[in-house]
Amino acid sequence: MFERFTKDARAVVTGAVEQAERGGARTVDAEHLLLALLDREGSRASFALAALGGGQWVESVRRALAEARRRGGLSQAEAEALAGLGIDVGAIVARVEEVHGVGAMSGGRTGPGKGARTRHRPFGRDAKDVLVRALRVATSRRDRHIGDEHLLLALTTRPGVPAEVLADHGVTYEAVTRVLYGGGGAKAG
Repeated sequence: MFERFTKDARAVVTGAVEQAERGGARTVDAEHLLLALLDREGSRASFALAALGGGQWVESVRRALAEARRRGGLSQAEAEALAGLGIDVGAIVARVEEVHGVGAMSGGRTGPGKGARTRHRPFGRDAKDVLVRALRVATSRRDRHIGDEHLLLALTTRPGVPAEVLADHGVTYEAVTRVLYGGGGAKAG
């Protein structure tokens, strides 16, 4: 599949690995793909993000992703659903961090001396799913390559924190498709 990736898409994948390394994550996750996309310039995905106001909200997206990590990867919708059951995720996070330190619930993290620097970071299930969805998006559009725009579109179709954070900032499958292709289009995935 990677042979069909454009230079920009490959740069996103490489950037995602770097994001995971910087964050001390054991695996490369969908969040890392999104962070790598936010770092890109001069590509189709960066054009779409800029057209949707990305210059104004990129730091807000980064903060929202960091907050989700602090919640152990729970999306805001999941935290609200738990609140409806009487479970205060914020209070749980505060208590865990009080005892174990800030970021203690950031699952998949490694501490100093626990293999924080390894040569290989495997891709987590959610990141693999994004890559497969990107292939499906490209195929549904009859594109012969998989570009970073397909990765962005795939991130918007997969339930979870990256899609929720993007949608909160007006970046949906439909909005990206409209910017890139001038129309709607069926949702792939």
